[in-house]
Formats: sequence, C-alpha cells, structure tokens
Amino acid sequence: MRLQAVAVTVSLTVALAYYVYVPLPHAIQEPWKLMLLDASFKDWLGLNDYIRSIRESSDNFDDMVNSMPGPESSGGVVPGVKVSDITFAGVPVRVYEPPAGGEGHLRRGLMFFHGGGWALGSGKKGAYDIVNRMLSDELNTVVVSVEYRLYPEVQFPAPYLDCLAAAKHFLSPEVLASYAIDPERVAVSGDSAGGNLAAAVAQEVHGTHLLVQALIYPVLQALDFNTPSFLDNQNIPVLYRTLMVRFWLQYLGLDLSLQPDVLANNHSSLDHSNITRELRARLDWTLLLPPRHKKGHKKVIVEKGSEGTATEVPGLLDVRASPLLAGPEVLAKCPRAYILTCEYDVLRDDGLMYVRRLQDAGVTVTNDHYEDGYHGAFSFIVWPFDFELGQRVVRGYFNWLKNNL
Repeated sequence: MRLQAVAVTVSLTVALAYYVYVPLPHAIQEPWKLMLLDASFKDWLGLNDYIRSIRESSDNFDDMVNSMPGPESSGGVVPGVKVSDITFAGVPVRVYEPPAGGEGHLRRGLMFFHGGGWALGSGKKGAYDIVNRMLSDELNTVVVSVEYRLYPEVQFPAPYLDCLAAAKHFLSPEVLASYAIDPERVAVSGDSAGGNLAAAVAQEVHGTHLLVQALIYPVLQALDFNTPSFLDNQNIPVLYRTLMVRFWLQYLGLDLSLQPDVLANNHSSLDHSNITRELRARLDWTLLLPPRHKKGHKKVIVEKGSEGTATEVPGLLDVRASPLLAGPEVLAKCPRAYILTCEYDVLRDDGLMYVRRLQDAGVTVTNDHYEDGYHGAFSFIVWPFDFELGQRVVRGYFNWLKNNL
C-alpha cells in the first residue's frame, strides 16, 4: 500500500509539473512560483473563454487576499489612510487620503489607472488597492484610482473618455484645493493598459497642473506585433503575444477571427495608404530601439494585407488608443516621465520606443529597466504570489515619485 501511495504521489507530482511547466530564461527568479501563477491564470482563461468568468475568478481571489490579516505588503490595511468611494464627473473613483500633513499642509496628488487589457481588474482590489494605500501613506499623497468602464460592456474610446473626464475633474483648481493638494505636484500613472490610458491622458491635458507621468510597462501601439520583444517573449508568462493581440482586438471592436492577420502584421501592410510613412516612422523599432534590444531581428513588412482594416477601424491610428503614434509637437508638451520596462515582456519595446521618442521631443525621461523583469511584476506583491521582483518594482516606483513629484 505504501508503495502504491508513493507511486500515486510521484505520478501526481509529475503530472502537475508537466501541466504548469513553461520554459523560462535563467535570469527570471522564483520560476516555479511564476509557473504556478501562470497556470492559475490560464485556468481562468480556459474556464469557458468569457471575460465575465475570468473577472469572477479574479475577484474571488482578490477578495481572499484583501480579507487576510497582516502587514500592508501581505493584504493588511494601512492605518490612518482614509478611503472614499465616490464619483468624479460621473466616473467611479476610490480616493485615498493620507494621515500625514493635515490642515494647512499641501500634499502630492496622483491619479492611477489599473491594468487588465481594458477588460479585467479593479483598482479597489488586490495589489492595486494595497499599493495605493501604501503610496498614500508613505509619500503623503492623495491617490485617486479610477474605475473606468471595461470590455465587453464598452470598447474604445469609452475607457479613455472615462479616465480623461476623471482627470480633468481632479486637476481642476477647486478639487485640488479641496484635498489640500499642491497644484505643482500632481501625477498621472498606470500599469499595462492603465499605462496606455495614463500616457493618452497626459498627452491631452498638457498645460494643466500635471507635473509627471509614471508609466509601468505601458501598452502603446497596435500596428506592429513583430517587434523583437513581441517575438522573443511571446511565450513568457503572464502576458503572451496572442493574449495581448486579443485584448487589442476586443478594445478596438475587431472580430477575434482577425487574430492571425494581426499577428502577421497584415492589418498594417504597406497598401494601407492612410498609414503614412510618417506614422510608420513613429514606431519604427529599427530606428528607436537601443542596439542590444534589436537582437538581429528583421522588421516584418507586409506589402499587401487584409483589406480595409485600418480604414474601417479608425482606432488603430487614433493616438488616444496608441499614444506612440502622437506627433513630436504633442510629445514636446508632455510632462516629465518615468517609464518602467521589463526585459522579458512583450511590451518592452513599446516602452523603450516611447522613452526614445519623448527624449527626442525634449522631455526628461527616467527609464527604470528590469533585466530580470516580466509583465505583471508590479502586482505580484501579495500572498500567495508575492515575488521579490514585485517588491523591488514597487519600491523603485515609490522612490522615483518621492524624488520627482
């Protein structure tokens, strides 16, 4: 019987290892923990392939994390931070007010947009809630986390318009004064799809009190899915190349059957006359990436692709969806930037190209690049998926804001 039990245990262990195993670069630390997290995420995606089911599973996990006792880095509440769920210009937001300062002392202000492919996530739960509580407390900052509408209920430009409306409300002199915020110390920030929204909002509200933008592995363009990072990291958890393309198709209202065409860059072929040479130059990684990130890749250029896509879906070329496509005259008016990129992330090159384009436009940029980093690390700070990398990423973000906001 003991031998049978041992055999069963060994068989189950081997089966589990086979199920969760994903080949990972040696530089990635805690690989098995990342594989387990990725397996959990793929379970959600495969449950029945509907966004609402993924949301429900994710929400249940976040509720479990938020109910746990312990310090703030493990799901506990930060004492003294006041949390209010209200609306800004009709958009639901969660406001975090710090205990430090008090009457007569001006504070920093930061507006945050969460990630999730414009389809998942909430700033009120999980790591986002914990990080914003910690940030409010440690940096004496009023943090406004925006609950913009998500797919499938809405598509582009609704999430952007929600974020823009909330930002304009927050940046009004009356609202800043009501929260005792120094009008010269205001930031906009976000991760992944939230970084996309933060970059787009920063481009639109130039000339206001916005001092800095802090973008965490942002999504910035939908025309080239064959950059070196999209190819080299296409199978690295937790954001696979195919999943990122799916998020874009959903966001822009394209049929999901177009995924093979989009993966091949057929949607941005040379026969699309409205994609001008000037637009292509704004995301030409052969010119914008540092040499070490080109890695011998050749640009994927399609002469003739799928008909009508760029014309029928104007969101493909809309800078509100793809901030990397903005002209130099727009970028020159953007606030000082912090852009976090990860070596093993399909979105690495989006961020690195934006660093270069902002710098070329005269904007001061800090690029915090993690050689052992991967997508999602900013959120991996709570049990059971608390990674040392996640702690470093969040601490680096805090330190930059402390010194620049």
